[in-house]
Amino acid sequence: MADREQPVTLRTRKFIRNALLGRKQMVVDVLHPNRANVSKDELRSKLSELYKENKDQVMVFGFRTQYGGGKSTGFALIYDSHEALKKFEPHYRLVRIGAASKIEKASRQQRKQRKNRAKTLRGTAKVKGAAKKKDKK
Repeated sequence: MADREQPVTLRTRKFIRNALLGRKQMVVDVLHPNRANVSKDELRSKLSELYKENKDQVMVFGFRTQYGGGKSTGFALIYDSHEALKKFEPHYRLVRIGAASKIEKASRQQRKQRKNRAKTLRGTAKVKGAAKKKDKK
């Protein structure tokens, strides 16, 4: 893992203090010569050190590596509190950092098949029909 020891430079620009959403938001330029890319987890920890915030309150996303490598650009949000993070961040991004658990549900195709099977039944039989079909499988 000699790759991890390579130096990484973070530069922030377009810094905005968003009081309504309780966060600081900015564009982050990551300079990483001689290195393929930098993990979002590593970026979160470096930004938390830079802005003296808790790592759990930092959210990074949307990183694109420039052609030829060596530089990536993305977006960062640093929330004032963990409550603000939970309130305003989309659920899928909370799942990414481990702040929420993923909602387990049937696959999209299975949900559509169940909907279409229920169309053939009328009234209260729809509920019973769904139960009967589940027993068969």
